[in-house]
Amino acid sequence: MCFFGNGSNANPLPYEAIFNFGDSISDTGNADKTHPPFPSNSPYGSTYFKHPSGRLSDGRLIIDFIAKAYGLPFLPAYLNLTKDQDIKKGVNFAFAGATALDYEYFIKHGVDMPATDKSLSIQLGWFKTIKPSICKSKEECDGFFKKSLFLVGEIGGNDIIAHLSYRNVTGLRELVPPMVEAITNAIITLIEEGVVELAVPGNFPIGCISGVLTVVNSTQKDDYDQFGCLIGYNTFIEYYNGQLKQAIETLRQKHPQVKIMYFDYYNDARRLFQTPQQYGFTSDKNEIIKACCGASGTYNVNVYIPCGSPATTVCPDPSKVINWDGAHFTEAAYKQIAKGLVEGPFVNPSLESPPFKIA
Repeated sequence: MCFFGNGSNANPLPYEAIFNFGDSISDTGNADKTHPPFPSNSPYGSTYFKHPSGRLSDGRLIIDFIAKAYGLPFLPAYLNLTKDQDIKKGVNFAFAGATALDYEYFIKHGVDMPATDKSLSIQLGWFKTIKPSICKSKEECDGFFKKSLFLVGEIGGNDIIAHLSYRNVTGLRELVPPMVEAITNAIITLIEEGVVELAVPGNFPIGCISGVLTVVNSTQKDDYDQFGCLIGYNTFIEYYNGQLKQAIETLRQKHPQVKIMYFDYYNDARRLFQTPQQYGFTSDKNEIIKACCGASGTYNVNVYIPCGSPATTVCPDPSKVINWDGAHFTEAAYKQIAKGLVEGPFVNPSLESPPFKIA
């Protein structure tokens, strides 16, 4: 059935809904629902929301900037949904600490357990639970999904972190096939549910992330590039991303009716470390790889004293740095990464043209 004369559809938005799966890079409140709340004076959320907002940054995340660029509200966290809440503009299933691989994998391999068991497959289960509230018949779902964007990730960073202390950078490669398979299976599941437009991010240059730099703590000068990033760990991520892209290409061949975009988080973020001043960040090479919020040490990270603890400090201007707390980026960095996706060259194929600029 079609209704004409509805003013709200006079200028339809490119995407009428966004659904997101992932970890703390895009969680807007799911983990927050199950953990003790941050104190009101916590530095998390301080830049934009002026209070903790369920996000592990000082402000907005990539997903927030993408939603706003397409004229949509911030995505509600699945676990925060109320009984009669309208979910027709999207839902966020991402959960901080989530992994691509299921919890059982980590038990079986005897490595550090992830912070949560809310892995990608659990998040897909949540989506299936609320799907009947979004659309009933196949026809209705097909019509709805035709105008919806699904983001699968970034996810996998926590899988890698769990193995950091147990494997050298070469040994990490053993993780790649099962991780890529888990993400591939998630995409196939969504396609079977009727989804026709998906974006799949690769992973960041983890060799530039202050927490990884702290944990690895290499004393070999040759292990670092000219920007102070760990070469081996960035090379590993390039390898992982390459395998993920191959898997996406295979899926494209099998499902030509589905648009599967690759989000190049690696190069989108790496440019910020290479020419920080071009994007409004400090040009100080030592400061740019330090965490803004942390305790002490070369990179202002102490894994036993997290950001917000009494012994930590916050840098004077988070908008001038990339690393927020050792594991996550600042709002300023996420904004630049989002611009690189929505307005720039770091998506293949391109997203629909956004009605609003990221400002």
